[in-house]
Amino acid sequence: MLDGLEGKKTGQRIQIIRERKGMSRPVLAGLVGRSAEWLKGIESGRRLPPRLPMLVKLAEVLAVGDVAVLAGTDMDLGDRVSIPVSSFARIPHEAIPAIREAVRDPLLTAPDDAPGLDTLRARVAEAWRTWHTSATHRSDVGRVLPSLVTDARIAVRKAEGRRRREANALLSDLWALVQHVIVWASEPELIWVVADRAMAAAQEADEPLALAGGAWTYAIVQRSAGDWDGALTLVQDASALLRPYLDDGTDELRAMYGALQLHAATTAARAGREGDAWRYWDEGEMVARRLPPGYHHPWTMFGTSNVELHAVSIGADLSKSATAMERAERINPDTIPSRERRARLMVEIARTYHQRRDFTSSLHWLEEAYAISQDSVHYSPTGRQMVSEIVDQGGALIDRRARSFAERLGLPL
Repeated sequence: MLDGLEGKKTGQRIQIIRERKGMSRPVLAGLVGRSAEWLKGIESGRRLPPRLPMLVKLAEVLAVGDVAVLAGTDMDLGDRVSIPVSSFARIPHEAIPAIREAVRDPLLTAPDDAPGLDTLRARVAEAWRTWHTSATHRSDVGRVLPSLVTDARIAVRKAEGRRRREANALLSDLWALVQHVIVWASEPELIWVVADRAMAAAQEADEPLALAGGAWTYAIVQRSAGDWDGALTLVQDASALLRPYLDDGTDELRAMYGALQLHAATTAARAGREGDAWRYWDEGEMVARRLPPGYHHPWTMFGTSNVELHAVSIGADLSKSATAMERAERINPDTIPSRERRARLMVEIARTYHQRRDFTSSLHWLEEAYAISQDSVHYSPTGRQMVSEIVDQGGALIDRRARSFAERLGLPL
C-alpha cells in the first residue's frame, strides 16, 4: 500500500495516488469541494497539509481505505499507524443490527408454510413506495426489512420451477432496497454481502430484467469502492442484455435500461471522463422520451425528471458548477415523485454552491433538502461534510444557523 510513498509529504502522497488512479487535479479537487489551485498548493507543498476531516474526504474519493496512507512526514497523527476511512464514513442507524441478523441468518430450517409470492410482491412494492415517500425513509423501511428479508428468502427456499425463478427475481429487487438502506450506515462487508446476494438471486432468476437489476445494485457498490472501470463494464454488459428487447419490451424494461445509462453516466463523471458521461446521459434521455409521460420506474425512479436530476449531479461531479446550476434551473421539483430524489436534488444544488465557496447558499439548499427528507441529509456523507465545512468556514453571518443545523445532524462542533 505504501509502495513509493515512504518518506513523502502529504501533498506528494496525494499527487502520486491521484495519478495512479488516472484522475485529473480539477476532478479530484471538485469532488472534495475545492479548487484545482487549492489542490495544486497542497500537492506542491505551498499550502499546509489538509486537516483530518478533509484528509478523510480525499481518502474516500481516492478509494483509499486507510487515511494514514495519505498522511505524510509533515503531518503528526501521533502513534496512529492506521485510521480506517470506515470509522469516519459510517453513520450508525438503529435498524442495522436487525437487518444484519436477517441477512446473515443461515436459514438451515424454514417453516412449512412459505409466504405467498403475490403477498410478498405487494410488501416489497410497499417498502419501495415508503422509501420514496417518507421523510424518514431509512428508519421507516428499516423497521420492516428484517421480516421481509427473512420471508423472501424462505419463499425462494420453498418455491419450485418457474415460481422459484420468480421468487429469486423478487428477492433480487429486495436486495437492492436493502443496499439502499444500509449504505453509509453499516460496515462495508455487509454491503458487499448484500450486493453479492442481489447478483446471485438475479442469476437464479435467469431473466434479463432481473439480471440487469442485480447488476445495477452490484455496480453501485463497485462505484462506491472506487472501482469505476469494473462498475462501467458491468453496467455495459447489463445494458447489452436488455438492448435486444427495447423495441418490444415493457416500460419497466426500458426504464431499467435507462437507469443503467444514468448509472454509467455518473460513474464516468466521477472518473473524470466528461465526454463519456454526457454520452451515456444522452442515451438515457432518449430512453426517457420513449416512456409514457410522467412514468417513473418503481424503484430506480428512472424517468424524465430523474434524467434531469442526474445532469445536475454530473455537472457537480465534473466540477462544472455553472453547468450544474443551469441544469438545476430547468427542473420543477414538483415533477419528481420521490421525496428522497427531490431532497437529493437540493443536496446536489448545495454542492454546486459549495464548490464556489458560497456557503450561505449551500446551507440554504441543505436546509431545503432536510425539510423534504431528513434522512437524505442526515445519512449523506457529502451533505454532512458540507455542513461541517460551513460551520468551520461559513463566517459569522450564518454561524448560528450552521451550528444549529450541525446539531440536528448529530455532528461534533
